[in-house]
Amino acid sequence: MARTRSEPIQIPPPPPDGLKHDTLAASVVMLFALTVVQRLVGFVRGVLFCRWLDAEQLGQWDMAFGFLMLAAPLAVLGLPGSFGRYIEHYRERGQLRPFLRRTGGAIAILTVLAVALVAVGRSWFSELIFGSPEHSGLVLLLAVGLGVVIFDNAFGSLYTALRQVRFVSFTQLVNSAVFAAAGVVLVLAWSARTDAVVIAFLAASCTSVTIAAVRWSRLWTAIPDAQTELPHRSLWARLAPFAFWLWVTNWLSNAFGLVDRFMLVHFAGLPNAEALHLVGQYHTARIFPLLMVGVTEMLAAVLTPHLSADWERGRRDEVSRRLVLILKILGLGLAAASLAVLAIAPVLFGTVWQHRFGEGLAVLPWALVCAAWWGLAAVSYNYLWYAEGSRLIAVALALGLVLNVALNVPLLPSLGLLGAALATAGARLAVLGLIWWFAWRRGMRVEGGLVLAALVPTVICLAPWPGLVFSVVLVLGIIPRVEYFSADEKQYLAEASRDLWRRLREIAARPAAAAP
Repeated sequence: MARTRSEPIQIPPPPPDGLKHDTLAASVVMLFALTVVQRLVGFVRGVLFCRWLDAEQLGQWDMAFGFLMLAAPLAVLGLPGSFGRYIEHYRERGQLRPFLRRTGGAIAILTVLAVALVAVGRSWFSELIFGSPEHSGLVLLLAVGLGVVIFDNAFGSLYTALRQVRFVSFTQLVNSAVFAAAGVVLVLAWSARTDAVVIAFLAASCTSVTIAAVRWSRLWTAIPDAQTELPHRSLWARLAPFAFWLWVTNWLSNAFGLVDRFMLVHFAGLPNAEALHLVGQYHTARIFPLLMVGVTEMLAAVLTPHLSADWERGRRDEVSRRLVLILKILGLGLAAASLAVLAIAPVLFGTVWQHRFGEGLAVLPWALVCAAWWGLAAVSYNYLWYAEGSRLIAVALALGLVLNVALNVPLLPSLGLLGAALATAGARLAVLGLIWWFAWRRGMRVEGGLVLAALVPTVICLAPWPGLVFSVVLVLGIIPRVEYFSADEKQYLAEASRDLWRRLREIAARPAAAAP
């Protein structure tokens, strides 16, 4: 099918303002530098919680956290998620201040309504989340937490869209450190129960919201007044369709992430305590994969404003080229991370956790496969967002959600926890395939090397050491007619590596040059 190349869009340079931003390279480097530390803190925290809490309490915490992650974007109709797509659009037109004022007011109103709804209907929400109305007191804590998490997510989306990734990474590191410290203190000194973990999580979220709000009080004065009028109708007519489909996408994505545990609680045919016990087992298998998913979703958020700027200037082919290369590198990174996890898993599940989570260890490889496909899909969403194809993401997630439920119905009773993991893996693969097909229809270059990027983590997880050999052979291009990186991509990576090495040598030489 022949495609016509879009004409470059002539947009005047952005107006001067006091909002400095990081470059894409600096953003990614800072992202991974601070994220490694943050995720290490989160990993240690998760390991300690799994050691001190029993499987049922872990299951309660897993369901509580899943509810917050599902309800927070659902309550505000996807408005914070639109920052990454439209802040550059309105900034270049000198209309950033009214855009932020109106969207911020709408987010605040929706947050108050959501908190009130959960608090009033706490018994119903307790039955929905935990499978029993006995936990209404815990739901009151979650109602307060919902408001805090919404503002925390909104500030994170705002600063990421303004390309202040170093600050975002710093606040997330502080959040993780406070959560770990408060959680350890409360669990050891007060109670090894879900309530203690939830209170620690709220304390951490309040800390990061406070830091972000203090900084925003200074940055707001640097934003110039609107150079041209921004009519309400013009703003919401552009924003509402994107925000709506992003809202649907967020709901479907978070529901997708929760559906396997929801099925375990409500449809496994087990008593409530046993069902939460299985959820707790599954929680231990998902600690590593969730770390991987968190990094890829953060990478996707960092890429959005940078590639959006290229898209707005008509460089559509460049966006496709860069995104495909990033996905290929990400596939290798996820495969390497999975191999490291599988290498240390026996020690963690055996020595550290004292063989209490054998069912979690059994499904760990499939949880890693799901994480790899989830991460690749999350980064791939960017192309459809730029191409105004948000509804296609929602369609893919909806079909995947239906498939997940349909697979769980026969697999869960016969295979138990493994059936839930297999159902989720099959649904994740279907979503990734649909996303790439939709993106290809909109002009993204989907090639054999990209398909191999999804295959490599799978081979590593299911057959670690043979998979490693296969991956090395694949990347080196030894197999005839099978190409992972194209010739242009290899040349670009070689030049980038030389440039990075040169910069590192310059940095290393500076102290020596400054010495007397």
